[in-house]
Amino acid sequence: MARSLVRTESVNPVLDPGGSGEREIAALVAGWLGHWRYATRTEEVAPARFNVTGRRGKGAGPVLLLNGHLDTVGVEGMSDPFSGDVRGGRLHGRGAADMKGGVACILATAARLAAEDVPGELIVALTADEEHGSVGMEALVASGIRADAAVVCEPTGLAVMPAHKGFLWIDAVVKGRAAHGSRPELGVDAIAHAGHLLVAFEAEAARLAGATDHPLLGPASVHAGTVSGGSAPSVYPERCEAVFERRTLPGETAEQVMREAEAVLAGARQRCPELDARLEPGLFRAASEVPAESPLVLGLLAACERAGVPGTVAGMSAWVDACFLNRSGIPAVCFGPGSIAQAHTTDEWIPISEIETAAGILTDFSRRYLAGRE
Repeated sequence: MARSLVRTESVNPVLDPGGSGEREIAALVAGWLGHWRYATRTEEVAPARFNVTGRRGKGAGPVLLLNGHLDTVGVEGMSDPFSGDVRGGRLHGRGAADMKGGVACILATAARLAAEDVPGELIVALTADEEHGSVGMEALVASGIRADAAVVCEPTGLAVMPAHKGFLWIDAVVKGRAAHGSRPELGVDAIAHAGHLLVAFEAEAARLAGATDHPLLGPASVHAGTVSGGSAPSVYPERCEAVFERRTLPGETAEQVMREAEAVLAGARQRCPELDARLEPGLFRAASEVPAESPLVLGLLAACERAGVPGTVAGMSAWVDACFLNRSGIPAVCFGPGSIAQAHTTDEWIPISEIETAAGILTDFSRRYLAGRE
């Protein structure tokens, strides 16, 4: 299944205009779920963007949701992105690690439990657009879906990850005054003034490194992601724009982060009183966490130990769709095969052994959870 998923192109068309999105891969997984007699629904959550959900089980008892996303990033620089080749015990191709190996684990669990008389209800939710705007997960949560717990099978290297960072993009605009390069008395260099803001945010990054911490995620951080400005070498730039990314910890809000950013701007103005700049909040995705002592985390750790895998608890540095589930009241943790370090690379791969091991652990955990034994 993992090889078939990799061989099915599902590049996010927002990130790469040549991408097909989820239509073909949604049909593939819906066909499998239907064959295993899951009540299956394919929903177009945005033009040509598709979610697939499958349900099987009894109305009474625990409800467990297994989630993965169907889209991938683009394939620039890859020689054969959809080969699905296995070489040296590794499955190669776009999405192998992020996260078609994890989706295959979910589907393997669904297939195995379909052959058993398991109490409770299993929901398989495979969503669109996680790599960009998460319209699939937003639609899933907006539909009112409910579950007692969820596992998001992002690549964690078989570690259980109950917490992940969030982020806020902060848009900065610095104004200057355009003038010919030979008339410095008339011009105001917006790029030079933006430099004061860049230095101030560099100091803020150092402050965060020392003043914030999380037992699994470490400190919060901030960096300049993009900077642009100027029109020609011989013209004083009248405008410079930058986007700062502030990685957040659980409990931090966009409002809190913006207050801190405004304090950074005020500090930059102390060093450059002529600094004409404004900051605006952009896209915000909250950090989230599930207590490490929760039954969900402990149950996954126990399943790992039964499989002979060290029960490791770690933090997910990247933001993932688990945030939406946690915010809706469904405790969600990340667990899956593969390494996030391989995600989005030009030679993306995942160990076959980890896919097989993760599928066994997920099946064991799901069986016990649905039976009320976790």
